[in-house]
Amino acid sequence: MPHLNGIAHIQLTVTDMARSIPFYRRLLTSMNMTLVSDTERSLYGVGGRTGITISPADPEFENEAFKQRHPGLHHFCFRMRSRQDVDEIYEIAQEIGANIIHGPQQDGFAPGYYSVLFEDPDGIRIEANHVPGQGLLAPGLGQVGNAEKVWDEIPDA
Repeated sequence: MPHLNGIAHIQLTVTDMARSIPFYRRLLTSMNMTLVSDTERSLYGVGGRTGITISPADPEFENEAFKQRHPGLHHFCFRMRSRQDVDEIYEIAQEIGANIIHGPQQDGFAPGYYSVLFEDPDGIRIEANHVPGQGLLAPGLGQVGNAEKVWDEIPDA
């Protein structure tokens, strides 16, 4: 059986690199990611066994908006090491002009689940969370359905 070692990278397509590069440069470097590519057409940060890269949309799609509930990406989430890290990401998100969906809060997705949710300049949703211990993998916890919230109840805002 193959053994997963994480997600090597996520590539995001954005409509305006001049607007998105400063946003992602600040966000990624604030999490101690190393920028292995930083050009007018590519930004790629690597760290914490994670890679995030942004690239420009094809010209015919530059005027389209991200649609969260359409097929494809719904959102992505950075796993932080502490609640303080989540709080710091919230401060950085405000600093870089992110659209804040919700500030740091405890949710019922897993015991101790603490997160912030915001959007990049194209409306792509980004979450940063901290879940102490084993989270949903702790013995006897079962599945997300045992939590106070379910994924379908997250507002699109």
